[in-house]
Amino acid sequence: MMMETVHGGDRVAAALAAHGVRFVFALCGGHISPILTASKARGIRIIDVRDEATAVFAADAVARLTGVPGVAAVTAGPGLSNTITALKNAQLAQSPLILFGGAAPTALQGRGALQDIDQRPLIEPHVKLFIKIRRVRDLGPAVEKAFAVARAGVPGPVCIECPVDLLYDEASIRQWYADAVGKGTAISDRLLRFYLNRQVENMFAGSGEAAALRVRAVLPPAASAASVTAAAVALARAERPLMVIGSQALSIAAEAPRIAAAAAQLGIPLYLSGMARGLLGRDHVLQMRHQRRQALRESDCVLLAGVPCDFRLDYGRHVRRSATLIAANRSAKEARMNRRPDIAAIGDPGLLLERLVAPLAQAGRRWASWIEDLRTRDLKREAEIEEQARPEGEFVNPIAFLRALEQAAGENAVIVADGGDFVATASYIVHPRGPLAWLDPGVFGTLGVGAGFALGAALARPESEVWIIYGDGACGYSLIEFDTFVRHGIPVIAVVGNDAGWTQIAREQVKMLHDDVGTVLARTAYHEVAAGFGAEGILVKSTADVSAALARARAAARAGKPVLVNVWLDKTDFREGSISM
Repeated sequence: MMMETVHGGDRVAAALAAHGVRFVFALCGGHISPILTASKARGIRIIDVRDEATAVFAADAVARLTGVPGVAAVTAGPGLSNTITALKNAQLAQSPLILFGGAAPTALQGRGALQDIDQRPLIEPHVKLFIKIRRVRDLGPAVEKAFAVARAGVPGPVCIECPVDLLYDEASIRQWYADAVGKGTAISDRLLRFYLNRQVENMFAGSGEAAALRVRAVLPPAASAASVTAAAVALARAERPLMVIGSQALSIAAEAPRIAAAAAQLGIPLYLSGMARGLLGRDHVLQMRHQRRQALRESDCVLLAGVPCDFRLDYGRHVRRSATLIAANRSAKEARMNRRPDIAAIGDPGLLLERLVAPLAQAGRRWASWIEDLRTRDLKREAEIEEQARPEGEFVNPIAFLRALEQAAGENAVIVADGGDFVATASYIVHPRGPLAWLDPGVFGTLGVGAGFALGAALARPESEVWIIYGDGACGYSLIEFDTFVRHGIPVIAVVGNDAGWTQIAREQVKMLHDDVGTVLARTAYHEVAAGFGAEGILVKSTADVSAALARARAAARAGKPVLVNVWLDKTDFREGSISM
């Protein structure tokens, strides 16, 4: 496809359109304005937010749900530095996204220009690739390369630095530089004029040529046939096999239904984490939710599909040494993290599950009693949780509230998790409805993802009911984005578990150090803040009011209005002893 371009911003927008980008998340700044205006002119929706981190979190969510890298654009200096936490979260979660960062004019970098810093060393450690553009004609190819790199191998973020003088039209830039030098005749003036003219010539060299727009095909890495055969043999021999499936198994979003079907056909009991939550629907017989550590210690063959042996598996110690450990992972480093597997299948773990179906077609019948043992244990734990859901205190029992939310949320719900203690409790109780219906930050444990993830999810899945489960501490990071939800007509439903504290930290801090310093919050009127931005705000102080409040919230969202439900919670000991290091 060949297209004439007007300025550098239009070259970027043309390349984005060629890659199927539908949204650009941004916080405005003069350094990036041409990208935003040109993208809008090409039918790409610009979603302007109130914090640069939110823009990157939203791009991250779009990537996870669609498989197309999400796109964010921020201005130079502090605009770019404000994205670092969100970039690192995407990098560790292996989420592909493209970040455009503005930069000072090429000729003024290092000379004290507005917002001018050396951005490469700041950003490069947190992305797969940092691309610094020097010529206008390189903008389109840089976008092409960025999309390919972001999706290849182990996915992740890519940053493209675009100096402002590469984004505006050539005539304007020549005039800017002419005005900067003036018409002086001194030797120094003439030398500077010569230098700047050469600079402009180099910047715009070849930019009059039509840009060729391509989308590079990126094939997912495939495990070797030998490793697939070895894994199939080990699982077929096992008496008590177990799978743990993580986010990386859903790296190819379009494959989610096939991966779900494969996991069901294998007949192996499994635990799900991250983006894999909901892979088999709400209540599949093979999906276990409780006592994972005990199950891993009892299993004689464990397949980790896109899950490293990090702190979540006690650095590999949850799997007993006598068990056969199969690590399926796009990353050879992660597959061998902390514990060397008996079988390393280096490639896409979701595709591996599909390839295991045929060789294990008859094996599943042998595992019925093992599955039944795990199911019985799960049901016993569910009964214990049900017992703990009984209202006892002055306000709302968090377990009872989350059970009500589980029943109220629609079958098309996408759940965004942003918090500590309240969200961890929700992970036991709220069941994602299907594949790619649960969004949490991942291994980095980042607070503040809520609004950005919900924004991306609502745009990527406009037919879905999008819920944010906020802890009251986490809510403070992105509460301002209710302004964004209202302005852009994004009808998310947020519920804030308001127990007036950083409870996950307080649990262990008070017990071990006998001091609650820094962990105490107030019963803040978060619903009034949301209402001040034009959203629907609902306060819930008693269990009796929960059902009506959730029904009201869903009705408001269906009418196109974002909602925040502020739920005053009682304290519980549900998660005592749950600290992670």
